[in-house]
Amino acid sequence: MYAIIETGGKQFRVEEGASIKVARLDAEAGSEVTLDKVLMVGDGDVKIGAPYIENAAVKATVTEHGRGEKIMVFKHWRRNDSRKTQGHRQDYTALKITAIQA
Repeated sequence: MYAIIETGGKQFRVEEGASIKVARLDAEAGSEVTLDKVLMVGDGDVKIGAPYIENAAVKATVTEHGRGEKIMVFKHWRRNDSRKTQGHRQDYTALKITAIQA
């Protein structure tokens, strides 16, 4: 069984036992979170929400909090001898999917 969920403005396809990295959530490491924005559930027959499926949820355990790899943002304006370099690291929460309730 798989589900498509929405969290942090992005959509993820998840299955039981899968690990995903989502935008930072306010939850302690080791705690359980419930993601209730389920867009689709599939297992033989497919249920599609409009936009979300009622009474469907995905339970996950928070494994860790961290920061992604550094990306460099470089901007250069031609003919002005102007440039700007900036770095960015995105915070994330790693989740392990434990159950899908349809």
